[in-house]
Amino acid sequence: MTTAPGPGTPDPATPGLRFGYGTNGFANHRLDDALGVIADLGYQGVALTLDHDHLDPFGPDLAARVAAVGRRLTELGLGVVIETGARYLLDPWHKHAPTLLHDDSALRVEFLRRAVAIGADLGAEAVSYWSGVRPAGVDPATAWDRLVAGSAELVGVADAAGVVLGFEPEPGMLVADIADWRRLYEALGAPPRFGITLDIGHCRCLEPAPVPECVAQVAAHLVNVQIDDMRRGVHEHLEFGTGEIDFPPVLRALADAGYAGLVAVELPRHSHAAPSVAAHSIEFLRAAALSPPDRR
Repeated sequence: MTTAPGPGTPDPATPGLRFGYGTNGFANHRLDDALGVIADLGYQGVALTLDHDHLDPFGPDLAARVAAVGRRLTELGLGVVIETGARYLLDPWHKHAPTLLHDDSALRVEFLRRAVAIGADLGAEAVSYWSGVRPAGVDPATAWDRLVAGSAELVGVADAAGVVLGFEPEPGMLVADIADWRRLYEALGAPPRFGITLDIGHCRCLEPAPVPECVAQVAAHLVNVQIDDMRRGVHEHLEFGTGEIDFPPVLRALADAGYAGLVAVELPRHSHAAPSVAAHSIEFLRAAALSPPDRR
């Protein structure tokens, strides 16, 4: 069994970087068991997706369950970020619905409010969310206005709770890339607690700049990093080494940026083999982080 360092401690094998793993890649495990496996493998943190079986924010005895998870995280020495990308938590028929872009976004707003409160109670490093896909029948201007209004409300909630928000650009959503994130950031008045969640795979999928340059572009606003492999133009989260990303320069870019938050593996479709995938992933990341620069 590996004894994990404290939540703010870099991976001893890769000074300056703190690797985590997403619970959405452990969907077939009880949360307590998933956290144990993640810590035993040597990860420094966890990206906790609030979902039916993983700290359901709408379930009974929420305060007691949050407190129990907090104790478990402390016991295991795991840092935490809160993720809000559960697929069918709010609507059993429609993936991710409702979002802030829907005609009735009240349930999404309530979910995000609860996520912020849970993040505050757990001492989360960030609470991450995204825009959602523009619903059919909602014109782009209306969708944008709804996103800005909903995000402004959430910024106020997060400020009051002392929580940092990480907004994630997501391929196919209203806010798809870094340029879209900047537009939203400016529309909100550049709030100090409104940062960016950067998915490394998404950078390869659709950003015009090389992935390390994407990291440098948002370094000042980076509050949460998800990491996975991906191919150009295909939004599919892949295991490391099966896509097109050259990871050593990416990890050096994160270190050079002075990023001290979690770099959490994001493989939401690999729960069927979670322990082995998580083990291979941290081995890959540690090797990539220690790889010498290419001098060619």
